[in-house]
Amino acid sequence: MPQTAHYQNFKSTLVQRGVLSEEQLQAAQQEAGNMPLEKYLVQSGLISNEALNLAVAAYFNMTPLVLPQTFIPPLELLELAPANVWTRLKALPLMKLGKRLTVALGDPFDLLAQEELGRVTKMCIVPVAVYEKDVLDSLSRAQSNKDSQNPGLAMENIMKVPEADIEFSSEPQKQEESIDKTLETAEEAPVIRMVNMMLVEALRTGASDIHFEAMEKSSRLRYRIDGALIERPSPPRSLHNAIVSRIKIMSDLDIAERRNPQDGRFKVKALKKEVDIRVSILPTIHGEKVVMRTLDKSNLAPSLSALGLDDFAFKAMKFAIEQPHGIILVTGPTGSGKTTTLYSCLQDLNTPDVNIVTAEDPVEYQLQGVNQVHVNQQTGLTFASVLRSVLRQDPDIVLVGEIRDGETADIAVKAALTGHLVLSTLHTNDASGVIARLIDMNVPPFLIASSLILAQAQRLFRKLCPFCKKPMEVDPDVLSANHIEPTFFADSAIFAPGSCPKCNGIGYKGRGAVMEVLPVSDAIREATVKGATSAVLREIAVKEGMVTLKEAGLLKVKNGITSLHAALEVTGGE
Repeated sequence: MPQTAHYQNFKSTLVQRGVLSEEQLQAAQQEAGNMPLEKYLVQSGLISNEALNLAVAAYFNMTPLVLPQTFIPPLELLELAPANVWTRLKALPLMKLGKRLTVALGDPFDLLAQEELGRVTKMCIVPVAVYEKDVLDSLSRAQSNKDSQNPGLAMENIMKVPEADIEFSSEPQKQEESIDKTLETAEEAPVIRMVNMMLVEALRTGASDIHFEAMEKSSRLRYRIDGALIERPSPPRSLHNAIVSRIKIMSDLDIAERRNPQDGRFKVKALKKEVDIRVSILPTIHGEKVVMRTLDKSNLAPSLSALGLDDFAFKAMKFAIEQPHGIILVTGPTGSGKTTTLYSCLQDLNTPDVNIVTAEDPVEYQLQGVNQVHVNQQTGLTFASVLRSVLRQDPDIVLVGEIRDGETADIAVKAALTGHLVLSTLHTNDASGVIARLIDMNVPPFLIASSLILAQAQRLFRKLCPFCKKPMEVDPDVLSANHIEPTFFADSAIFAPGSCPKCNGIGYKGRGAVMEVLPVSDAIREATVKGATSAVLREIAVKEGMVTLKEAGLLKVKNGITSLHAALEVTGGE
C-alpha cells in the first residue's frame, strides 16, 4: 500500500481513536518493513480485525460490516463481473438497488478497485468496509457452492489440470513414465485429463481412497476423506470403460480382461510429492468398479513419539519395542491404522545394525532399508510359508502383516521365543481379547505368557476442523445411554462440527488414533496361565494404569480435538 499523505492521515486516525499509541505506531512502522501496515498490525496481534475494520470504516466514512461465517453472496450479483475480478480486487457484492451496488471491500484504500468495479458492472459502487479474509472466504464458499450446483461446470474447471503436472509409472518399472507418452491420440486426451483430475483432487483433499463405480445410467465418483465417502461430480457414463482402461494401462493390467477381478499399482508424481496408488478392479453387473488407494509415505508418523499417545501408552510401547525378543500385537478393525502404527515402530527400529524383514499382503508402504515380502495366497505363498523362509534369513525383527490362522500364530510365537522381535496384527475388539484369540488358534497359554510383550487396540477418530468447530451443550440423555459420568465433562468446553471451506463443509479435518495399550505384566502372565477370561485380564490391566479405548476417546472430546458423536462412533460399544 503506497505511503501517501492520504495513508498517513489514516495512521493518525488510529492514534486519535485510541487503537494504538504513537510509540506503538512508530515501532510497528519500522518492524512492518515492506508489508502493508494494517496487515502487520493484525498479524502481530497489536490490534484485532474488528478494531482495524472500525478504524478504516470511520476514516472513509463507510459502514463497518462483519460477515457471518456462512455468508454466500447471491449468484446473480456475482455474475455482474468475472470471478477473477472479484478475487483480484478483494471485493464482494452484497446488495443491488436500482443502479447502486453495495460492495464489501477488503482493501478500502484501493480506490482504483472501486473505479474498475463501477466500469465493469456499469453501476454506482457503494463501498462498505469488511475484513479482507472474510471477503476471500465468502468468495471461496460461493465458488464451492456454484460447483456443487453445476457439476458440469465443476468438471469443466477440473479438466483444466495440466497434463505435464503429473507423471505415472507402473510398479514393475523403476523409472516414472510420463503420462504424455502413454496415450498420444487426440481422442484419448479427455480421458487422460479426467484420470488426472481424480488423482490430483484426491491428493489435494487428502483422500485415502477413490471409488469410481458404474451405475445403470451413470458413473459415480466418490472420495473417502477422513473415513467418510464424499460424492463428487462424475465423468459421463459413456467414458466409463475408457477411464477404467486408462487406469489399467497405468497399473500394467490386462485391458481385455473384464470378467475377473484385477489388482495392480502405480506411482504418481503430483502437487510436489510422490505417492503410491494401489488399484483394485472388480466386475459388477453394470461395469467395472475401480478403487484406488493412495499410499502417501509423507503421512506416516516419523517415529513412535509422533503418534500422540498418552503418557502410559507411550512408555509401554517404547519399552516393548526396545525388547530383544517377544511378540507385539496390534488389533482393530480393517482401516483402523494398525499397519501405520507398526510402520511407525519400524521407523524407530530401522537402524543399519539390525535386519528387518516383513511379510505383508499387500506391501503398503515401501520403506528404505527394510526387506519386504509380498504374500500371495493364490500361488501358495502364505504368511506361514513366508514366515518359515524369513526365519532362515537371520532376522532381528520380523513384521507379519496379519496372523490369520493357527499355523501362522504358532510360528510367530515360536519365533518370538527363539530370540526374534515379532510385530503383527490380529482382529479382536480390544487389547485383552488378544490372549483369548491366540488360545482360540490353539496356541498354548504358557507359550502366550512367555512370548507376548504387549497387546494394543486402536481406532481412528475424525478430528474437528479447528476453523469452524463450535461449542455445544452435552445432552444428559446421551451421557446416560453411553454410561458416561454426568460430571466427566464438567468445566470443559465441548465442541460440535461446523461447516467451512477449509474442511469442504464437512466439519472434520484429518484423523487421529485412540489406543488402548496393555503391557503384559507378571500379574497378567500369571492370570493367562491360569486361563483367566478377557474381562478379568482387562480388569487387571485397568488397575495397573491402562486407559481403555472409550476413556481415550472421551479425553479427546474433553480436549476439544473431536466431537462426542465422533468419539462414540468408534468407541461407544467398547
